[in-house]
Amino acid sequence: MAFTHIDKQGNAIMVDVGGKEPSQREAIAKGRIKMSEACFAAVREGSAKKGDVLGTARIAGIMAVKKTPDLIPLCHTILITKASIEFTLLPDTYEVEATCIARSEGRTGVEMEALTGVSVALLTIYDMCKAIDRTMEIGKICLYEKSGGKSGHYLRNETAAGETK
Repeated sequence: MAFTHIDKQGNAIMVDVGGKEPSQREAIAKGRIKMSEACFAAVREGSAKKGDVLGTARIAGIMAVKKTPDLIPLCHTILITKASIEFTLLPDTYEVEATCIARSEGRTGVEMEALTGVSVALLTIYDMCKAIDRTMEIGKICLYEKSGGKSGHYLRNETAAGETK
């Protein structure tokens, strides 16, 4: 398989998507942040000293979706039609799962936007809670699902990816 971001001379290039037909595209990315019991309680109860952790992280993630081409080299600037961040609290493991949905109608996918959104949302949680718990761990960031474009629909197979449900 040839790399699409490298020309014949080995130079980095931006892929030309001009010949592609526009289509509705959606990507869903997920990730988690694991924290101490005390930190999890502060997030859940909204009692962190820096304020509304999840509300701020939601805004940061949405902003990151829109700024992805400024952060990822060779990433196309695309019109985002939807960007959302949702959080699921997992009290058994003291984790917060972030889910980012990004949509666009265009010639290239929104996977990088969804992955960037979820990453920045989790980093924001870390930033807002580091005074409570500096041992937090961010992980399990992955593309969960995508649709649209030439490659069609993709749904992550958790078992094949070596994870347990």
